[in-house]
Amino acid sequence: MGAQPTPRREVVTGAPAGRTRAGYPDSLAHDDVVVRKLMRRQMRVGLVACSLLALPLGLFPLLFRLLPAGGVGQGTVWLLLGVAPYPVLLATGAWYVRRAERNEGDVSGR
Repeated sequence: MGAQPTPRREVVTGAPAGRTRAGYPDSLAHDDVVVRKLMRRQMRVGLVACSLLALPLGLFPLLFRLLPAGGVGQGTVWLLLGVAPYPVLLATGAWYVRRAERNEGDVSGR
């Protein structure tokens, strides 16, 4: 029995053709990039929606502090607290849903 021939050494300078560094086919790597991009866009939309809600609703205590104590009745304060936030919430929610669906539609090709 003779000695086994020594395999030829090769220099590896990158991933094999058709593969990415993680060993996935190119189409899966492309899908991964698309999903990350979608997640970034959705995160940005969510942060903007939270900011749009926090700014006007967060200013209510300042508004009540600046109003004269005797000039505004207790009913007006409760009316502002009970009614005024809802149009802001509905408008921000509708905007968020439209943007999120548009982002998903851009990714899926719809």
